[in-house]
Amino acid sequence: MENINQYQQMAVTYLTEVGSKIVAVILFWLVGRWLIGVAGGMLQKVMEKQKVDPTLMRYIGNFLSVTLNIILVVAILGYCGFQTTTFAALVAGIGIAIGAAWGGLLSNLAAGIFLVVLHPFRVGDFITAAGVTGTVKEIGLFVTTINTPDNVLTLVGNAKIFGDNIQNYAANDYRRVELKCQLAGNADHAAAMLLLREKLAAIPNVLAQPPVEVEILDFNLVGPILAVRPFCHNDHYWQVYFDSNRTIRESLSSAGFPAPMPAQMLMVQNQPSA
Repeated sequence: MENINQYQQMAVTYLTEVGSKIVAVILFWLVGRWLIGVAGGMLQKVMEKQKVDPTLMRYIGNFLSVTLNIILVVAILGYCGFQTTTFAALVAGIGIAIGAAWGGLLSNLAAGIFLVVLHPFRVGDFITAAGVTGTVKEIGLFVTTINTPDNVLTLVGNAKIFGDNIQNYAANDYRRVELKCQLAGNADHAAAMLLLREKLAAIPNVLAQPPVEVEILDFNLVGPILAVRPFCHNDHYWQVYFDSNRTIRESLSSAGFPAPMPAQMLMVQNQPSA
């Protein structure tokens, strides 16, 4: 009977100890996560006051969150009696294995650091990088998030972006809209060019400087091909693009210019009869 009571006492003691540790671990985790959130919020406020670039703010915030969460897990394991040195060695070993299996992650991480430091583009810029065109939503630790013009969210590896050509359409104050206009062979090209310059300059958001460019670009069997090039801010590119096409069609038609049509001349030669 004494043995049974002793075993019961031991079981109660063990369960009490385990239960108290479980409760402590839960509280430790909740408080730790709350403190991490508070630290992240304080850091963000400090960086906002210092007017730190939003891209760099997100990058530092993500890095801080990951680092503090790892520290929290290690601290909880140490409280539970696990050897954290052994755990650290285990994490290092796993990291080496993961690094060997997914070496691209490290290159993406390094490329992300260079993207943040060198600033080839920022959050909100309209770019073409690694074959993807769209607006940059976020530069993350490993991938950059781009929202394409057809509203598709695309994740591109930082290493792929950094190792490829990057076109930043938002870096300069304005950009040129590239259009072509086909004229008929018998059309007065000088009058057409003068008319298009005048009409395109009146389109909303077309810049006065640089002025609209309308010049002969090439020739084909139909007639001369005009290069039509208005300038505008990047935010108004597609509005100016479509308005310019419509203006070219309507202004030339209203002015009575002949429609460009392919034509062929057929020559018939009669052979003298024998």
